[in-house]
Amino acid sequence: MPVELYHLIAFLLSVTVVLWTIPDVKTVGLKFGIVDRPNARKIHQSPVVRVGGVSIFIGTIVALLIVWRLGGFSQISPHSEGELWGLVLGSILYFVIGLADDLFNLSPISRLLMQITVAAGCWWMGVRIEFLSVPLDGLIQIGWLSLPITVIWLVGMANAINWIDGVDGLAAGVSGIAAVVMLVVTLFMDQPAAALIAAALAGSALGFLRYNFNPAQIFMGDGGAYFMGFTLAGVGVIGLVKSTAVTAVLLPYLILAVPILDMSAVIFSRLSKGKSPFVADKSHLHHWLLKAGISQRLTVLFIYALTLWVGSLAMGFSNIPSGWGYAVGATLLLAYIGWQVWRNTKKQS
Repeated sequence: MPVELYHLIAFLLSVTVVLWTIPDVKTVGLKFGIVDRPNARKIHQSPVVRVGGVSIFIGTIVALLIVWRLGGFSQISPHSEGELWGLVLGSILYFVIGLADDLFNLSPISRLLMQITVAAGCWWMGVRIEFLSVPLDGLIQIGWLSLPITVIWLVGMANAINWIDGVDGLAAGVSGIAAVVMLVVTLFMDQPAAALIAAALAGSALGFLRYNFNPAQIFMGDGGAYFMGFTLAGVGVIGLVKSTAVTAVLLPYLILAVPILDMSAVIFSRLSKGKSPFVADKSHLHHWLLKAGISQRLTVLFIYALTLWVGSLAMGFSNIPSGWGYAVGATLLLAYIGWQVWRNTKKQS
């Protein structure tokens, strides 16, 4: 079977499973009262089931298991199944941590400690950042710093996706766009194993939007956000950062620049005000856009366009055929939506 066909199968299977399971997950969530209730910090006006991440998780894992049973793993990556399974196992455990938080409201410190432990275990299984790109000096091997840098990256991205999950469809859409870009780039970089996971995750994230886009019928919760954030970060590590090409090492940080910069700005804002970075507030980009009078849908579309734009830049730097053409198109799209945002802001002032 052609390798690319496994990626298509994974994508279609994950979409199908997510769409098939969400109604049942929603029913169970309502029955047991597992809902996100409105409060001063929340935007929604009525209780919404908050464990939609169960469908994202099931869709991704079922797709990967079926491809594995079809022999896809051994054909795609016969020499790197260890790190592949390390990433899958880590993703499963991150989902469990998030689901436990959705159900039992874990403390920030306990969540963080569990996340660090799992990330360190994944490093031991081969999911490692071993190079960093230094301006004017190319790539350097980081030796013992590999462990803390890898852990910071994996834990940080899981939380970055969770932190942007504050508007209907935002985290799922940003993750879906990033996963599609990673799928394209990893395939072009001849990293089919990483591309396979990206394909399954992209299908789950985009399928979830059917029920999560404004007005959302279900939320992914911490389980879904941690799962997607960790998986995206892991795909970047095993598919791109392991390469010795300078541009490849930088690509994951560019593809995921929007949630990275949003989280960094929020942490800086909270610390500058003498607040704990773990205490939620309304200092995210989507909160500022909403305060300016921008609708939820336009806010989400603008951040989608930003994510697509940085992703298109990554495709351009990867020397993908027509990559810079896609970047031009994404720039025009971002400019148009940005103009719509500016126009709506003027109407509100």
